[in-house]
Amino acid sequence: MESLQPHIQLGKDLQIKYALMPGDPARLDRIAPFLENVTELKFNREYRSLSGTYKGVPILAISTGIGGASAGIAVEELHNIGVEAMIRIGSCGSLQPQVKVGDIIIVNGAVRDDGASKTYIDAMFPAVPDAQLMLYCMEAAKEQDFQYHVGIARSHDSFYTDDEEAIDAYWSKQGVLGCDMETAALFTIGHLRGVKTASILNNVVAYEQDTSESIGSYVDGENLAMEGERHEILTALEAFYKLETGK
Repeated sequence: MESLQPHIQLGKDLQIKYALMPGDPARLDRIAPFLENVTELKFNREYRSLSGTYKGVPILAISTGIGGASAGIAVEELHNIGVEAMIRIGSCGSLQPQVKVGDIIIVNGAVRDDGASKTYIDAMFPAVPDAQLMLYCMEAAKEQDFQYHVGIARSHDSFYTDDEEAIDAYWSKQGVLGCDMETAALFTIGHLRGVKTASILNNVVAYEQDTSESIGSYVDGENLAMEGERHEILTALEAFYKLETGK
């Protein structure tokens, strides 16, 4: 009997090389329409998964929950079953006025202001994506005429620290484009395990707007944020197609 990974509950018999990694399990319902031959797989804790094909390429979609610790478990267990490339398709809050709600950020490096990545390696080690996969994401976004930015994101561990406004202002001054909670762990652990990684973030929080209010609007389906989600899904799928075919 095929041994299953303890958290994601998937095994090597899946034989899929590419994984889309949203945070929210509900986002799989919005990924599924872009795939053919969709099959629901498992739902254990925060890890809901389904498989399908995009232009003939087998794709796994799996939610990672909130934060670097949960995302890191997903990276490790997906690597254990043979996944070779992973793209986070998540949400973020803008730290720059030019990054509007519904714009996507293709992350070229992450500030490791999280705990998960630091449990693996010294904080001086950079959190960066696979260059080839990131370039495919950029090409895909450009070809589809999506509004996108390329730059640094900050990964952190809480929305509710006492000095959050001052922290955001500090990183904004350093030119960081937006904040999420998972990219640094994905990049760091992925690199250490020899996995190609990329991160595409859909901005759902306008510059200097309250995060909790904006996240609520996104969950309720505000138009611009939902359009950005569609754009990040398509960008990631096209990037995997390019990686598979070399086109």
